Amino acid sequence: MDSTVAEFDLIERIRRRVAKRDDVLLGIGDDAALLQPPAGMQLVVAMDTLNSGVHFPPETAPADIGWKALTVNLSDLAAMGALPAWCTLSLSLPEANGEFVDGFLDGFLALASQHDLALVGGDTTRGPLSICVAVHGFIEPGQALRRDGARAGDDLWVSGTLGDAAAALSQWQSGDAMDPALRVRLDRPTPRIPLGRALRGIATSCVDVSDGLLADLGHVCKASGVGALVDVDALSASPTLRSGFDADARRMLQATGGDDYELCFTAPATSREAVIEAASTQAPVARIGRIVAGRGVSAVDAQGVAWQPSVAGFRHFE
Repeated sequence: MDSTVAEFDLIERIRRRVAKRDDVLLGIGDDAALLQPPAGMQLVVAMDTLNSGVHFPPETAPADIGWKALTVNLSDLAAMGALPAWCTLSLSLPEANGEFVDGFLDGFLALASQHDLALVGGDTTRGPLSICVAVHGFIEPGQALRRDGARAGDDLWVSGTLGDAAAALSQWQSGDAMDPALRVRLDRPTPRIPLGRALRGIATSCVDVSDGLLADLGHVCKASGVGALVDVDALSASPTLRSGFDADARRMLQATGGDDYELCFTAPATSREAVIEAASTQAPVARIGRIVAGRGVSAVDAQGVAWQPSVAGFRHFE
């Protein structure tokens, strides 16, 4: 069966499946969308591109590509404490393959429905497999979690477990079979939207862990004009990661691997109980260090011995 369809048939295929929102006055099908932001809220916008062979293995299932393409964008909204609303989607495909688009939408729209997110427009074109998504969300004025609010003395926290996605990617790069428990973290990460919302008014800064904990934390330190001290042995690890990798390999995967899309955030030491309470129904969190005077990120092990990674984190042009 020929799965190739005409471009406008492809767009119609997408339009028929998207959810509706009352604040979408005009969605897919015109030159642009007409959207109505709620009164008294600020608009939060983020955009990411995923390329085959760079951000996911080429053989990844279309539904998993769709899920991840949306996750990486929703994770940026989570790091700001924002509530998702709308998104646009640009698809570059080697051919107008209807079967691929149907599978892609299965994952993309399943995640969108969990967050009441409406797809309101975009573009399709021929080229190497590449997906670009832009998400729009809302935040109360003055409530956005930013990178520039960390202060010396703040606790340093991270949600969930780190290293699983990087471990799966390392197995794939080595030609080994990916452990299913690790691969699901690579293919279907969880955007921490509820946690980001719960941390408003508590966290002093936040960033999502996409390129590696130490690298992403470095962005917070630079924006805030502070340093950070991380205990790499305080990072929570899944049972699969602990059983499959020795301590040195595990530290590298957790501290520099990326693709976890967990939240790394800071909060005053006096807010520890508030952090734990806010996170209790959203996601597990662990206190992994502190913000210090100075510049840059330093890491130590459980004995307080300096630990230096061999790589800094994911680099898009290497």
